[in-house]
Amino acid sequence: MRLRFWTAGLALAGGVSVMAVGLSADVTKGPSLPNLASAGLRMPASPAPTQAETSGLVSAAARPEPLPNTLPSIAQAKASGPAVEPEPAIWSREIAPGETLDAVLAEAGLAATDRAEIALALGAEYDLRRLRPGHTIGVVSMQDELPGRVTLDVEDGVRIEAILGDRVLTRVTTPDPEIISLAGEARIESSLFAALEESGMPARFAVDLAQMLGGSVDFRRDFTGGEALRFMWREARVGDDPVGQPELLFVALDLGDALYEIAWPEDGTGRATIYLDGEVQRVFAQPVDGARLSSVFGRRVHPVFGNMRMHTGVDFAAAQGTPVQATAPGRIAFIGRRGGYGRVVEIAHGADTMTRYAHLSAVSDGLAEGQRVAAGDTIGRVGATGTATGPNLHYEVLVDGRPTDPLSDERLAEAAARKAQDGQALEQLAEARTRLEDALADSMATGGRL
Repeated sequence: MRLRFWTAGLALAGGVSVMAVGLSADVTKGPSLPNLASAGLRMPASPAPTQAETSGLVSAAARPEPLPNTLPSIAQAKASGPAVEPEPAIWSREIAPGETLDAVLAEAGLAATDRAEIALALGAEYDLRRLRPGHTIGVVSMQDELPGRVTLDVEDGVRIEAILGDRVLTRVTTPDPEIISLAGEARIESSLFAALEESGMPARFAVDLAQMLGGSVDFRRDFTGGEALRFMWREARVGDDPVGQPELLFVALDLGDALYEIAWPEDGTGRATIYLDGEVQRVFAQPVDGARLSSVFGRRVHPVFGNMRMHTGVDFAAAQGTPVQATAPGRIAFIGRRGGYGRVVEIAHGADTMTRYAHLSAVSDGLAEGQRVAAGDTIGRVGATGTATGPNLHYEVLVDGRPTDPLSDERLAEAAARKAQDGQALEQLAEARTRLEDALADSMATGGRL
């Protein structure tokens, strides 16, 4: 009985071994890793197994059974590894003179429909007519080579992004600038502009001095050479790049026989106090802070009509919506429109003097005729109403109804100076002098930036 049982066991084992070999052959025919299949093909043929070897075949056949289960685990190990994000392709370049946004985007390979959508998106956040050389266009594409984002870098570090998808989204990024104070000295040998340029100070300060001292100093006759200039100002920077216009804090102009000093308050009103030999001479509140004096009083070729005409005021070029301030205390005499002046505000300063602020885009809320205003009060916003080639403020001073040069008239200065508190003004001058000396010392200690 034991013999028959052992013989039957051998027969069963032999059957199992045949099935195992057959299953192994089927596995090599199905999907398998190439190295495993090739290893099976290289197996040498062997003679029929003996009875002792048959038992070994059973266990050898049993071991390959987990093989099909190892394949998914290998695939799973590969899938569970970290996904590698494809590197985006970035194309960018600066806009050249005379180029349009559409031409640059076409060079980047964008389709006409995409260019139109991008122009609409960017134009909603930035006036594309203001594009100029130095602005930068960037196109970021992913692995499918389709644009995913278009960037426009403009002045003052501002970036406008158009993000492409089912619909185009826009985003404006404005940097957080660092405010730094600077100081410098110069001597006038040929001209004020040349002195500023040679010393590395902003040349626009010459225009600011002409505004402030035009009624007291003749910038041609009074400069004979060797006059000393000292400036203190602050500017906003993003990295090493200045942002916006520099803001004057203190100026000292030594003519030898007269010392003119101008101090601006820290309150941002722009109401500067002018001193002559240490005493208050006048208080000046320019109508538009940081604006460029674009046209002076006198005869000129009219920019619209093209003929020679008398320009009865001065023009300050500034961005649309820039605040406009009263230059001296007074009473609102008129608010409305006057022909080519467009929207205007007129302020009476006593019985014989009036200032006119023209081409305004808007008048300050709550401002009404008969209302009293102080120097530095905001009365409206820069615009281009009436006959104007672009956003600017046309500023007039009328004495007994006749236009006079706003940069030389002393009546407004006297009206503002009467409001100044001499004690407080002299204290302001002493503080400004101290800050200037400290700033110049710091500049020399660090080797200066000028």
